[in-house]
Amino acid sequence: MPVSGLNHVNIVTKDLAGTKRFYRDLLGLTEVDTAGMVPGVELHWLADPAGHTIIHLQRHDPARHGDGHSAQPTGNIDHVAFTCEDFDGMRARCAELGVACRAVEIAGAPFRLLFVNDPNDVQLELNFRNAAQPMESADVR
Repeated sequence: MPVSGLNHVNIVTKDLAGTKRFYRDLLGLTEVDTAGMVPGVELHWLADPAGHTIIHLQRHDPARHGDGHSAQPTGNIDHVAFTCEDFDGMRARCAELGVACRAVEIAGAPFRLLFVNDPNDVQLELNFRNAAQPMESADVR
């Protein structure tokens, strides 16, 4: 049977509160009640506006996750990509929240991209379909 889609991404973090706040404030995700879902494991699910749980946050456990650092800045997964809306609004939100972002347009593509890093150095690629227009790549702070 073929894969029909990506279900969620699990991010291990030493700062659950800060990471939840980042995804809530920047991407508009909401927390789903997971109390007691996995006994002994502190985890949180974040859902998109349609109610699909797409981010799973788990408290860093040294016994399971080691020191929490890899040799690469983003580990073995280079980035996670999300389909988004309102390119200009998101750039403004990044500026408002002090989140560095890098805007990219690929010649001829019917979309534009913003790259940001979450508090755990997970690189996020934010895809904005049908948002292509002349622009230059730029860093926003």
